[in-house]
Amino acid sequence: MSHDHDHQHGGHDHNHHHQHGGHDHGDESALADLLDLDAEALPEYLPEVTALIRDHLDDRPVRRILDMGAGTGSGALALAQRFPDAEITAVDVSEFMLTRLRDKAGARGVAERIHTLRTDLDAAWPELEPVDLAWAANSLHHTADPDRVLTDLFGTIRPGGLLALAELNSMPRFLSTAGELGELEDRAHEALAAETADHVPHLGSDWASLLTKAGFEIDTERRILVSLTPPLSEAATRLAHRTLQRMRTGLAERLAPQDATALDVLLSDGPESLARRSDLTVRDERPVWIARRP
Repeated sequence: MSHDHDHQHGGHDHNHHHQHGGHDHGDESALADLLDLDAEALPEYLPEVTALIRDHLDDRPVRRILDMGAGTGSGALALAQRFPDAEITAVDVSEFMLTRLRDKAGARGVAERIHTLRTDLDAAWPELEPVDLAWAANSLHHTADPDRVLTDLFGTIRPGGLLALAELNSMPRFLSTAGELGELEDRAHEALAAETADHVPHLGSDWASLLTKAGFEIDTERRILVSLTPPLSEAATRLAHRTLQRMRTGLAERLAPQDATALDVLLSDGPESLARRSDLTVRDERPVWIARRP
């Protein structure tokens, strides 16, 4: 993820870079770290998605791929690995993210195949060559007009080509489902949903209807389940800490005082901190649509 999943992670713009980059370099750096950490902590997610995409291509050659809202490039790199003959154009509004993407592509030896393009999709659709495959991970809900962006995407994909759309419903959960911690996480997610409704109105849209309206035919809708059980990897434990920290900071005005205090305890270095817990899990459900331009 791309998310990269890049989730929304608390705060007024949900600190998401895909269409809201550049406001705060420090926050961009923190978000970039979080996007990279998501890919490190959940190493099976992107390979599963790219295998799903490949299975729907019917042996059609993939020469040109577009990554819309590429972030730090986890998705672009996974696609480069899955489709070794493809050239990839990675589009994002944040030059900071694209710089990190180029650094990673260089370290992986695929820099000559991944081209970056900084553009604000809400301003204008960029001039692009036709593509065989487009990938949009957790980016469309941050555009002002997803209908228009999907129509432009449709026009950029070759007839018979695919759009793989990965979106999200909420953030992952990490705490025990039972007892006080589970209730605390439930309340934090409720607060985040209220914050999201105010500031990211397209999150959780009816993407199947929007895809069909833009002219796509939906081949598959898949909900990829992420389920990690104890003991978690060090990266997954850090993902829990970073995610809950962003929620604690971004939702400061919406959390009840006792919930803020309880999160502070979990985020501390004390005996009840996340790092000392042996019962952390990672639970998430990530919807993916594979849609075809007829």
